[in-house]
Amino acid sequence: MKQSTPRQAGTQYPTRQLVFVIAGILLFTSAPTVLAETQVYEYVNPSGVVQLTNVPSDPKFQAVQSARPRLVSGLELEGAVARAAKQHRLHPALLFAVMKAESSFNPVVVSKAGAVGLMQLVPETAMRHGVRNLYDTDENVGGGARHLRYLLDRFHGNTRLALAAYNAGERKVDRYRKIPPYKETRHYVQKVLSYYRDYRKELWLAPLNQRDGEGDTMRVLWEK
Repeated sequence: MKQSTPRQAGTQYPTRQLVFVIAGILLFTSAPTVLAETQVYEYVNPSGVVQLTNVPSDPKFQAVQSARPRLVSGLELEGAVARAAKQHRLHPALLFAVMKAESSFNPVVVSKAGAVGLMQLVPETAMRHGVRNLYDTDENVGGGARHLRYLLDRFHGNTRLALAAYNAGERKVDRYRKIPPYKETRHYVQKVLSYYRDYRKELWLAPLNQRDGEGDTMRVLWEK
């Protein structure tokens, strides 16, 4: 991404304007395929566990009607990220970075593991954080932000560990007490941090106080 001359430390910008700019750039340059065409199927097993897939291999799976193709506008995504970032004390650029790595901004994409939507929430995580509709932009982004804030708090603000837990699960991070030795997880953490650094540099969205440089620890995540 083209580098921009950074603003002087302490310069402040309106939250709405910043998020609008970042949403516009991401939607129209990084993610032109935000119009999703994926049909999602679900099956609730006898234990009540919801299984989701876009390639059903069993007739028990039924089409989820809410997964119809829809366009997530820049304004809709802007609002969802702005609200989630403010509510959960996260930098908007971090939410966009996770979103880019997780779904490339496809609102109804479903992974092989059953993770759904923009922030790729699995049903268990969605239920844990009160998300009722995985295909609703506000709920999906809000649930992902809530989970990310939970992980940052759990791992004492260590962004790398929080991202590793977002990808591999908190128990795996607890087990190794560091980023788990999985190629996918290590690549994921590097990728998200790379997106995060690029987005905030390009859009002058770096935290205004106590910048971390390498993204290891976020002390001040967002200020108006």
